[in-house]
Amino acid sequence: MKIVQGSPQLYWTMHVKRKMRYYALSENRVKRVMRKPDRREFGIAPNTIAVMQKTGTKKYPTEIWSMYQDVTSKRKRTTKVISAWRYPGVSPKGKLPEIPEDTLLELKRMGLND
Repeated sequence: MKIVQGSPQLYWTMHVKRKMRYYALSENRVKRVMRKPDRREFGIAPNTIAVMQKTGTKKYPTEIWSMYQDVTSKRKRTTKVISAWRYPGVSPKGKLPEIPEDTLLELKRMGLND
């Protein structure tokens, strides 16, 4: 992947890689959700952002969610992609959808959720 000068580099955690495999999401699909979200919320972990794009059909709507954290150091900006998941249905606006239990446990293990 070619990084454009000034744009943040992406760091993919092992957790998000497993979730992407489980939900059959590609890196490009998750990046597209992050680049042009239909909705943006505060993430459940400190200093994180959760973004969503609508998918599915009118009859069977789904949403793809991604949670990430922007990390800035003196030399570079990095976006740490923490999790991605597919939500069945339409999540309520103004709050995050129900997060899968295994994701919450993994975030706790990573030290991102108190």
